[in-house]
Amino acid sequence: MGQELKEKVAIVTGGAGGIGRATAELFVAEGASVVVADIDVESGEAFTADLGDPARFKQTDVSRAGDMQALVDYAVEQFGGLDIMFNNAGISGAQHPRFLDDDLSDFQQVVGINLYGTMVGSQLAGKYMSQHGGGVIINNASIAGILPGQALVSYRMTKAAVIHFTKCIAIDLAEYGIRVNCLAPGHIRTPLTAFTIPGMDEEQMTRVREALAPVWDSNQPLKRHGKPEDVAQTVLFLSSDRSAQITGTVLPIDGGITAGDPVNHLQELFDARARALDT
Repeated sequence: MGQELKEKVAIVTGGAGGIGRATAELFVAEGASVVVADIDVESGEAFTADLGDPARFKQTDVSRAGDMQALVDYAVEQFGGLDIMFNNAGISGAQHPRFLDDDLSDFQQVVGINLYGTMVGSQLAGKYMSQHGGGVIINNASIAGILPGQALVSYRMTKAAVIHFTKCIAIDLAEYGIRVNCLAPGHIRTPLTAFTIPGMDEEQMTRVREALAPVWDSNQPLKRHGKPEDVAQTVLFLSSDRSAQITGTVLPIDGGITAGDPVNHLQELFDARARALDT
């Protein structure tokens, strides 16, 4: 590892697991001081203890503006500033396969965490950065915010809003030397995409992962399984001086899903014609 983020201070929301955890680990390895924010106190405290002195944990509900202000204040208090804000925290909400079956009872929660949390986190970090020489804000959306699809309508809607919000504030905050970019991860193997059921043992979870793999791969040209570390490397790039001229972008990390349909439909038509003529 190098020291691309030496003497930088970062906040990672949703940092106790998945993409956030991988990013916090990489940030520390690259020389940054990191505040891990999460609602999961036990996991967050254990994780930051493992990371050592460059890391701190702050229990945070990103849907509460007071918690987010306390988070920014804590980072400044503990490490003397704030250079990088990674608004990563998010939830899928209830996993209804069809919109007509969704009673929208969790709509406010999904909006509060995925969209409002990202907005208030960006605003509060931006206020500090605007008075201290600039900085970097990275928002975590999803390919679900780019590609329409069935199910998880509240989730898809919030992620689409995060993408548009990112572009808007990238323009608004540019005068302060603040770069703002957005990630759109695809099928990254995290607890959010595991589709496990409470009470499942390890053997059952393994069987579920194996069963899900071909489904995940069906619309992904690159058949490699994405990992949280893949997203973390992209966050590092967007946080570093290597991306100094990049702002207002939406970067898919999706194995090519948003590039287009991986199925050769012309070949399928040829095959169908051949079958028809063989009869």
